[in-house]
Parts: sequence; structure tokens; C-alpha cells
Amino acid sequence: MVEVKSLCKKYGDFVALDNLDFSIEDGEVFGFVGPNGAGKTTTMRIMAGLIQPDSGRITIAGTDALKNDRRLKSLIGYMPDFFGVYDNLKVIEYMEFYASIYGITGSKADKLCRKLLELVDLEDKSEFFVDELSRGMKQRLCLARCLVHDPQLLILDEPASGLDPRARLEIQKILKRLKERKKTIIISSHILQELSELCTSVGVIDRGKMLVKGKVDDIMLHLNASNPVQIHVTAGKQTAVNILKNEDKVKNISISDNDITVGFLGTPEDEADLLKKLITNNVKVTSFVRQSGNLEEIFMKVTEKREVLFSENKDKSSLW
Repeated sequence: MVEVKSLCKKYGDFVALDNLDFSIEDGEVFGFVGPNGAGKTTTMRIMAGLIQPDSGRITIAGTDALKNDRRLKSLIGYMPDFFGVYDNLKVIEYMEFYASIYGITGSKADKLCRKLLELVDLEDKSEFFVDELSRGMKQRLCLARCLVHDPQLLILDEPASGLDPRARLEIQKILKRLKERKKTIIISSHILQELSELCTSVGVIDRGKMLVKGKVDDIMLHLNASNPVQIHVTAGKQTAVNILKNEDKVKNISISDNDITVGFLGTPEDEADLLKKLITNNVKVTSFVRQSGNLEEIFMKVTEKREVLFSENKDKSSLW
């Protein structure tokens, strides 16, 4: 669906994008993660045709997004990190105005717009003026307007920014509905836990470079492989410690009462073999679990490594 190659953009002396590369498959929900100034918004604005890069290319659904502006607008729905609305219009008028831009008018527009308002849980607000809506409702209205032309790709820049917890949950619920409809979605956010629950893949960007990208499950598996294994025993603790000390993949051991925490760099298969060895040596194991990670940890670990890479001038390929 999306292929970004060697994308570069500078603002004066500031490098916003530095040979950025990534691709997104059809039907994916891609989480774009990075600190402020990392290049997320610049990338999204280039994809939406709002600004031009200095070099590089973007292909969306087989279309050169940098050369075919008219075709691009029919392919994407773009929601910026700020919402611009016409406060003196009613909600249904606002929706029908955007529908008219795409040549959808009359009863067809009315039917479509009401259907989209239902999708974002605003069907009971159709006769309200836009300025009477809460911030969360306005965000949902902006999301609905992005859908009037049934785009193949949704580009959502911080859609939950500035919302209270309830409003964020409402946005997340709507995005899950769109995910079920097989929409391809790019969504940037600092609310990393919400991305982990919603996205099928994630990319971490910093200083205009993609540090790591992949399926959420694959990245989590890699992350978890560096997390400690927590073992709880009711008998045979010393035997367990002796076994662990002789394991090549065990890097460190800490003990607290009957809990043993192990820095274990093995695969899930290695974990199973280790557990089997403990049990066959009469260690009474009541719990054996690898501590799980989350997107917060991915972000912190990868960007911490990025700082080391910049200070040592190493290539990003050594990240993992």
C-alpha cells in the first residue's frame, strides 16, 4: 500500500527527515512512534501532498504521491494534528460540505453523512452547531469527514491529542471499527499503550530516521527476549541456583526468598528446556514466566540506543 524510499527534508539547517525508508502493507494499522521533532508530522504532511520533500519518493497504492496530486487526494484521508472546523455550520452541514467537494450531493450525501456520523457516534449531534461540540466530539467529526470519499489510506496525526481518557477511548473504539473494515491506517501518537493494542505494526522514528520497524508481535518477542525470567519455587531453591549458574544463556541471577530472577537470553524453546531441567531435578516450580514488555519499553530502549549510536557514529544496523 505505502512505500517510502530515501525521503529527505530540511528546514534551514535542521534535518527533519534523513533518508527515511519504510513500507506499509495493505490493511495494516501502522503506529508511527517518536519524540517531538522526530519527523512524524513532516512525513505525514508529505504523504498528504501538503509539502514537498527535498528528495526521495513515496508510492501509495501504486501511485507516485509526489507527482500525481489529483489521484493522491482520492486515495487518502488526512487528519492533521490540529482540527480546523467551521463553527457556524451544523454538524450535518459540515459533513455535507466536505461530501460536496468530492461531488457527492443531495440525498446521496445526506445518507452517507448520517452513516458516517453514526460510525463515529455523533448521529444524535447532526443538528448541533459545530462550536457546541466538545473537543473530543470535534476530533471524531474530523475523522468522519476524512471518510466521505471512502479512502484506501487514512493518515491520522495525533488523533487523540489533548483528549481526556474517556474521549481517547472513544477515538480508539472508532479506529478499531475501521481496522475491522480493513482500512489501511497510519497513526502517530505519544500514547504508546493505545498503539500497542490497536496497531498491527509499529515504526520508531527519531531525528528523521526509522530506528526499528516491524510487526508488533515480532518486536515484542524480540524485546521480551531481553527481559528477565521470573521463577518461583517452593522447594529445591539451591538446586535451581546451581543449575542456572551452569547455563550459558543465563547472564545474571538475583534471589529474594523463593523468587529467582534470571537474566536469560534464550529463545522460548530454550526457556522450555530450562524449565524441564529444573523439574527433572526435583525443583518444585510454581511459576516460570518471562516478564513482558510494552511499547513504552521499545521506545525507551531504541531511543536510548540511538543516543549511543550518534555519540559513537555507528551505523543504525547495530540497533538489534
